[in-house]
Order: sequence, then structure tokens, then C-alpha cells
Amino acid sequence: MVSQQPRWLSGDQSGYFRLLGKIRDFLDSFANSSPARLALFIFSAVILVFTALLSLPAATADRTATPLHDAMFTAVSAVCVTGLTVVSTATHWSFFGQLVILLGIFVGGLGTLTLASLLALIVSKRLGVRGKLLAQASMNNASRLGEVGTLLRIVITTSIAIEIVLAVVMIPRFMVLGEPFWQAVWHGIFYSISAFNNAGFTPHSDGLVPYETDLWILVPLMVGVFLGSLGFPVIMVLLQLKWRYRKWTLHTKLTIAVSLILLVVGTIAWAALEWANTRTIGNLSASDKIIHAIFASVMTRSGGFNLVDQGAMDSTTMLLTDALMFAGGGSASTAGGIKVTTIAVMFLAIVAEARGDSDVRAWGRTIPPGAMRVAISVIFMGATLVLVATGLILAISGEELNRVLFEVISAFATCGLSTNLSAELPPSGKYVLSALMFAGRMGTITLASALALRQRSTLYHYPEERPIIG
Repeated sequence: MVSQQPRWLSGDQSGYFRLLGKIRDFLDSFANSSPARLALFIFSAVILVFTALLSLPAATADRTATPLHDAMFTAVSAVCVTGLTVVSTATHWSFFGQLVILLGIFVGGLGTLTLASLLALIVSKRLGVRGKLLAQASMNNASRLGEVGTLLRIVITTSIAIEIVLAVVMIPRFMVLGEPFWQAVWHGIFYSISAFNNAGFTPHSDGLVPYETDLWILVPLMVGVFLGSLGFPVIMVLLQLKWRYRKWTLHTKLTIAVSLILLVVGTIAWAALEWANTRTIGNLSASDKIIHAIFASVMTRSGGFNLVDQGAMDSTTMLLTDALMFAGGGSASTAGGIKVTTIAVMFLAIVAEARGDSDVRAWGRTIPPGAMRVAISVIFMGATLVLVATGLILAISGEELNRVLFEVISAFATCGLSTNLSAELPPSGKYVLSALMFAGRMGTITLASALALRQRSTLYHYPEERPIIG
């Protein structure tokens, strides 16, 4: 029996619904067949939307339109949760502009793969097998595919819950320090979202300098940044298994172990290098120096908040900061860099090679060769992006290598620490850093997922021949 079209539908209306159906089918097919390109498309579209919003006169405090290069740079920095700025967040932008930036941070903090999966879920009302594999890969979660839709909702609710807790802790302190209630609420919410998403944006014109010894403000910020840098897969394992260490996944063990090692080593090294530097912490008490060192070690791996002038640090400290920024945080997290699990896999591979072991092992598990190939690809791609961008910025700005390398790695690692070079660059330099922030946020994740989705078994193997290496 042929179903008839409802009488109230005209020919134009039925054509409209057919068009919607075709669009829905196309997006569903696109989401399931090419998730990496879908992720690129989503993030590009989101950045363009936020660029347009920040270009509006209503987004600035003086109601004048922001130049395109500055609006785009800020939009990319917010959506890519970087924190680099070319204009003052506190004085240049109106409340509407700051709200747009904050929304960009929250949306960008969810991650490209999560956004791609959510879009596929919204458009098609379901996730295909590829879409579910994408969502599962975005969280590195071993749960069954049938639970992916639920897990995506858990990711969002967990993010909001942590940010609410951080805001509730900080709001009373801002009120005690003399801020009106609603201003304190706004600052608490802004800092909580910025911290958990490792963005580093500050709504105060002088940043965190007035709170450089205020643990009531600094501790929640450090906790938020550290939790955000672990990633949703680790957070969900901790929520489910608590401190039953032996039941943790290998990814969770590697992420937490390497994160804690980098935190301790970074704190000791930063304190040792800057202890006598009167331009940073040399004139502070021993306890305040330790607080600064811990704070710096947490923030250099993607947080982006700072208590001292980054340009006043010794060149050796800047090199240490470069290394920590390049390392970054956990996979599928709001942090950037090449990720701590990448470093862990490569270190374990080096140790296995030095011992003559045929397998790379950790905590009673063997790491497959495919994971090592992905790690090598991510490191090589990251180093290449930094090298190319450094050359371009050197040619554009004429600045010294130390300062340019610092800014470039901060952009690639979506960290946000700056010597103020970003604001001094001409529009061409800002576009280069914008592209680098986009590549840093998208590149390593998309490459890893693309390689994972393109694995295939071959029916033949060529004869092995080992080239001379080293």
C-alpha cells in the first residue's frame, strides 16, 4: 500500500523536507565514513562562527569592530583552548565578548572527536559503527560500543560538575577580596572553565599577579588544570574504580605516572633555575618560591596561567618550559602537546631496545607495535610543525630565536604562556600562530585516530631487510 502525502504539505514543503532528509543522510554518511575530516570540518566551522561573533561591535568594550586578524586569533585561541592573546581579555572585550570567549573555551575543551561524535548523534539520532568507534577512540575507553552514547553524556556532565565545584570554591574568596557578588560569580565561573579546559584566559587586567600567594585561588586553579590535563578516559576510570590501582587501565597508569613525574621534576628544576632570579621570584620568601615553582610546573604543561613575567625568566628556564609545553598532558584531554602517553611509549621502547627485549612491556601488558608507530608519527609531526612555524615567525618578526621558539611551542602545545610576542606580531604572524594553534589542537589527535581507523591486514609481506640505524 502506497502511503499518501498529508494534505497540509504543499509541494514546496515536501521538497523542503526531502532536502533536509538528503542533508541528514549526507552528514550521517560523512560522519560514519570520514570521522577525521568531519572533526576538521566541525572545528573549522566553530572557529568561523566565533570569529564572526567576536568581530561584532557589541563584543568590544568601546563598541568598535575588532580587526579580523585579532578576532580570528582570539577565536582560535579560545576554541583550541590555548590562552594566547593579542588584546586584553579584561579591557578590550565587553561582557558579551568575554561570554563568547568562555563559550568557545567550553566547546573547544570537549575535543574534536567528541564534537564529531555528538554531531553525528544529533543529526542522525544514532551513531553508526564508525561513529561509535570514533567516540570510543576519542575517550580511549574500553567500554562496549553500545554504551558510547551514554559515555558522551557522562563526559559533558562530568566537565560541568567539576567546573561548578571549582567555581563554588573560588567565588567566596573573590567576595572576601572586595568584589561585588555578581562580579565574583562571573570571575569564579570564568576561571573554573578556563582552568579545567587548560585555556589560561584571565578576566582580570593584571592576571593572577595580585593572587600570587593566595592559595585559596591558586590551589583550585592547579587542581582544575591538572584534572583537565589527565583527560576524560582517566577521569572516568578514577570515578569508576577509585584508588583500586591494579584495576586501572594501562592508559590511566601511564598518564598519571608520567604526569606526576613531570610535575615533580618540573617543580624542582624550575625552582632551582629561578631561585635567585630577582626579576621573577628571587626576592620572595622560601615558601612563596615553592608555591611559584609548583604553580609554574602545573601550568607549563598546558594550563597557561602565570604568576611571573615569562620574558624575565632565564633562558635556561625558558628552554625547560619549552620542553614541558611540548610534552603536554594526557590523550583525549583539554591539554595540548604531544601527550604524556606518547612520551611514555617512546621511553619504554628505548628501554626495551637497550635491554634487548623483543616486546615493549609495562605493568604486565605488551604495547603493540602499532602504538609505537603512532607515537613516532605524532612526535615527528609536532617537531616539523614547530620547526616550520619557527622559521616563518623568525622571518616575519626578526626577533631572537629564544623568544620565537617559546611563543611557537606555546601555540602548538595550546599552552598560552607568552612573552607578549603574539600581540607584537603583524597580521601575517598572527595568522601563522592561529594556524599552528589549530594544527596543535587538531593534528596529533586526528592523526592518531586516522591511523587507528585505517589499519588493515595485508595478505602478503615483502622480505625483511634491516637498514643501518644510528
